[in-house]
Amino acid sequence: MDPKIKNILEWVGCIIIAIILALLFRYFIGTPTIVKQVSMKPTLEQNERLWLNRWGRTIHALPQRGDIITFEEPSKITYSSSEIDLKNPIAKFNERSGWDWFVNNFLEMGEKRSYIKRVIGLPGEHVEIKDGKVYINGNVLREDYLQAGLVTDVVGVGFDDFIVPENCVFAMGDNRNHSTDCRSFGCIPLEKIESTVSFRFWPFNKFGGVD
Repeated sequence: MDPKIKNILEWVGCIIIAIILALLFRYFIGTPTIVKQVSMKPTLEQNERLWLNRWGRTIHALPQRGDIITFEEPSKITYSSSEIDLKNPIAKFNERSGWDWFVNNFLEMGEKRSYIKRVIGLPGEHVEIKDGKVYINGNVLREDYLQAGLVTDVVGVGFDDFIVPENCVFAMGDNRNHSTDCRSFGCIPLEKIESTVSFRFWPFNKFGGVD
């Protein structure tokens, strides 16, 4: 084989291997992201850069209360009163397989969208939203990360009194009045949780963990 062609093939092979390793790392270990919406203010601001930890998805570990997670956008965001099922408050998702799953979840291309919210309720817990507050098993949840005076409610039809199903979490944005979250579409199954926020790396004056 011509040495020049051999050299080109070796470089192509190295590039392909590097791309595959980068994709594997992003899917199974972690990846950077940019905050694009305002639903997590004041904790997270638009255009801040975060590092997402995806090891929890790899080992199927459920996040803890207070963790900030990302998850796949549900296929149904709003419900009518006749569609709400408080006995089965699980968000609905499009089921993907084969090449469609690979492009959407592994390559993260196409129509894929993700939400970033804070875990509020854990499996088996009774969640109630009333009087502007969140109650877990009958006790008011202390939420020091919210802006002073902010109330939590459900506008119109939503999930406001239910038991969090097994292997699911209930999550909301910290900017409660400007967040589309589990109050609207139900709890997030473990298999749809993509990552937890590990730390913020930009802007530099805010570098560090996110509470």
